[in-house]
Amino acid sequence: MRGHIKKRGKHSWSLVVYLGRDPQTGKKRYHWQSVKGTKHQAEKELAALINRLDSGSYVKPAKITLGAFLEQWLHDYVSANTAPRTAERYAQIVRLHLIPNLGRITLAQLRPEHIQAYYAEALAHGRINGEGGLSPQTVKHHHRVLSEALGHAVKWGVLSRNVATAVDPPRPEKREITTVAAEDISLLLDEARLLERASELPYYILFMTALHTGMRRGELLGLRWCDLDLELASIYVTRSLQRLHDGGFLFREPKTPKARRMISMTPSLALELRRHRESQEAMRILLGKSLQLDDLVFCHPDGSPINPNTVSPAFARVARRACLKLRLHDLRHSHATLMLKSGVHPKIVSERLGHATVAFTLDTYNHVVPGLQEAAAERFDRLLEEKG
Repeated sequence: MRGHIKKRGKHSWSLVVYLGRDPQTGKKRYHWQSVKGTKHQAEKELAALINRLDSGSYVKPAKITLGAFLEQWLHDYVSANTAPRTAERYAQIVRLHLIPNLGRITLAQLRPEHIQAYYAEALAHGRINGEGGLSPQTVKHHHRVLSEALGHAVKWGVLSRNVATAVDPPRPEKREITTVAAEDISLLLDEARLLERASELPYYILFMTALHTGMRRGELLGLRWCDLDLELASIYVTRSLQRLHDGGFLFREPKTPKARRMISMTPSLALELRRHRESQEAMRILLGKSLQLDDLVFCHPDGSPINPNTVSPAFARVARRACLKLRLHDLRHSHATLMLKSGVHPKIVSERLGHATVAFTLDTYNHVVPGLQEAAAERFDRLLEEKG
């Protein structure tokens, strides 16, 4: 099988491949395909085309644009195979970023350089409000969504290859983990209690539970009283609360089997949760209701869910009053770090956090490992001295 290229215009080429003679008519058959780029790029595309035709993996180029395909992918695949919150995030990335910047290109003409140029532009000027660029982590999310969509295009026979795999997404800088020092914990919780007593932010017990268990925000807000065993001081994580863009709430099961877990409470937390339950029962009586096992542990006085997006700013306010630079998620990091430093086995810490593997836990909290190594060496030395 032979082929050649023909110049059509500036940066435009025709790929011509001889397919042999038609067995019925005896006429010569040719395959024509147009490409854009340099002569060298056209020659490379010709070689790849010949290889696909020879191997039988060639897919006839469709005239559908990337934008039209992405909309079809959102409708046919994403809406049916992903969680509602995930589908919302995918749609936001596709409609606010990918389609406006790449949507007019046909799938057949999409090249790695188009995608790479978009990433560079997004890093420099990608914000919707026009004020600066997107973070490398955000652009990497765009890459994952685009690559997944093009992967389905290949699977469905619309494309012959996923060109996004030939593109290097930005490498986000690893964010340094921030934790609260043990001596600052009482200060932080005292500020939360003061604001609660002033009827400004009723989240003291929520923040205390986050610190004492390492649970995620959505897991905390999805807790029901039937998920707590106050006699055995145990919490069973079985679901998570999510807020949708339309204002609705969604309870989702954990993404992985390890995320569905049991966490032993500290005695002080168990005591505070008992008081919290008694307070809730008294409030329900005033409202002419009774507290049910399916009722949320952390909720508004009438039992309705708390908007997760209001909890993080509330914690930021508490942290500022305590003169600490912390996010709500940093309580999870603090729980893990303090437990590791106190000598708790990494596997136990991993189980409490709901991580998939112990290796992931150690990789996340590797800043603690040197201290653990030193402490282990000292304990070994003391052991030998005692036995000696």
